[in-house]
Amino acid sequence: MGIFGNIFGGSNESDNKDTNQNGLNWNALTEIKQLDSIVDASAEKPVVIFKHSTRCSISRMALKNFEREYDLAESEAAPYFLDLLEHRDISNEIAQKFQVIHQSPQLILIKDGKAVYNASHSEIDAEALKSKI
Repeated sequence: MGIFGNIFGGSNESDNKDTNQNGLNWNALTEIKQLDSIVDASAEKPVVIFKHSTRCSISRMALKNFEREYDLAESEAAPYFLDLLEHRDISNEIAQKFQVIHQSPQLILIKDGKAVYNASHSEIDAEALKSKI
């Protein structure tokens, strides 16, 4: 892979899967009805939603940086991953349900059924998130 492939991501299918490199155990957010479960679960422990555009190099970079830095245990927060290209309807529902303006990439922290923190683009930072938990 050339220098641009290393910077912006490769062009073959295995490079574009945005696989997790640090073992973060994402919960796939694939159905709108999961949002009700997220609200309920957030009463017990915080829920983190990462909204990602699989075709955007900025989103890919933010995701990889976040995954590299994220070190919360599963008992501290439940991480959810949303593929925006596959599930834009869920992203729209997140914006409405949690009163956050849609952005991509975007990180949203849900506590007690409410969005208490969100960040986008270069502001996505695992340490900043950890300070809000």
